[in-house]
Amino acid sequence: MTRTPATTERTGSTPALLAVLLPAVLVTVIASDMVNLMLPSIGEQFGASAAELAWVVTGFLLMFSVGIPVYGRISDRVSLRRLFGFALLTYAIGSVICALAPELLVLVLGRVVMGMGAAGLPVLSIIAVTRLMPADKRGMGIGVVSSAAGIGTAAGPALGGGIGQFLGWPALFWFMFVVALVLLPAALRVLPGESPAGVARFDLPGGIFLGLGAGLVLFGMTQAQVAGFTAVSSWATLVVAVVALALFGWRTVRAAQPFVPPALFTNRVYRAAVVALFLAMLVNLGGLVFVPQLVVDVNGLTPGAGALVMIPAGAAVALLSPVIGRLADRIGTRPLVLTGLVAMTLFALFLSTFAAGASVIPAGIGILGLSVGFIIVITPIISAAASALPADQVGVGLGILQGAQFLGAGTGPALFGVLITARQHSGSGAINPLHSGPDGAAYSDAFLVMAVVVVLAVIVAFRMRPATTSPRDADDVH
Repeated sequence: MTRTPATTERTGSTPALLAVLLPAVLVTVIASDMVNLMLPSIGEQFGASAAELAWVVTGFLLMFSVGIPVYGRISDRVSLRRLFGFALLTYAIGSVICALAPELLVLVLGRVVMGMGAAGLPVLSIIAVTRLMPADKRGMGIGVVSSAAGIGTAAGPALGGGIGQFLGWPALFWFMFVVALVLLPAALRVLPGESPAGVARFDLPGGIFLGLGAGLVLFGMTQAQVAGFTAVSSWATLVVAVVALALFGWRTVRAAQPFVPPALFTNRVYRAAVVALFLAMLVNLGGLVFVPQLVVDVNGLTPGAGALVMIPAGAAVALLSPVIGRLADRIGTRPLVLTGLVAMTLFALFLSTFAAGASVIPAGIGILGLSVGFIIVITPIISAAASALPADQVGVGLGILQGAQFLGAGTGPALFGVLITARQHSGSGAINPLHSGPDGAAYSDAFLVMAVVVVLAVIVAFRMRPATTSPRDADDVH
């Protein structure tokens, strides 16, 4: 199908637009985990337990996961300028609250407010690229924005640890406050002020059920990683999440104008993109979390030295993302998605076989290949989903897509963490018969399961071919 832009207004040039969107996404990703290395210092200052400190991270992630689909849906009715400005201003207010927090409760409140603002920046950035950039440059734009996520993932812990160690943890939030204030006038200048025309009202209760369900899934998975799935806080939260998602499904069927149009998931390309991206992100974050943990536990590196293993992967993602975007514009999205997923499968198997050896080099090679494979997937898959949707479904569609991406990010470490803990307690050898090291069998098994998950994503991605195609669709997907 041929998609018409939601607005014909184009404010600012492509370089100016990307100059705003890239740092906006960058600070969002950095903010999600920049405080991790500072949690002991925060706990010492406030006299907080590890369980209480977890809310500094969880509060942000909960609002982040709840807010993404809501921002996407609202963008079909409200101008990008107003929404992006609101998100940046909310993010800045949350940063100030955190920086001035006199106690842990206020810090958690600030992180919640930060999450409310941060949730809008990635999804609105992708929507802005989709609506405002020419079709032949859209893949490049998505690649540039995606590179910010890769840079932020690699730089977040290092930046947080460095600034926090020398200037104290409040300096992290002052830094984010200044960046948000600098970006705010620039965003108001380059983003269009027109609201999409002719879009019907949407179902607010359905949005609440969806956001609540997604947030509780993420919280339940976080609790499972800490306390195990048998803990009441884990399984009870997941049960409530299922109930909320069931109510969302019921509301979607019954409402005259549901929050998520049912027709969205009758689109085969879009449906496959959501599932494949969720599975790929689940594995990508699992690798980013457990490769550094592997080299610390098995190879005896310090956490700081273990983080160095990730630098080549972060640099490669930053450099390759725009290139992948250009390739998607030229050769289509589906071949790139399949190529990236196959690469992820092979490097997950490589990690399962060689990463737990005496040298840390195989671990570095494995996470490099896994990260490059993922960046080959994410840029074209977002482009394919956006191109497959009609104009009045782009906002909500990309909101759901990015919600699935970040839900995979929260779910992956929890699931693989539970698996590694269970395998370590069992004391049995690795399932992979080619596993080369005497130690690290539990990690080998986790990477083997990651490979299986990516194979499932490959099967799903094969269905990204539209049932019927116009020349525009064929160019985008094939």
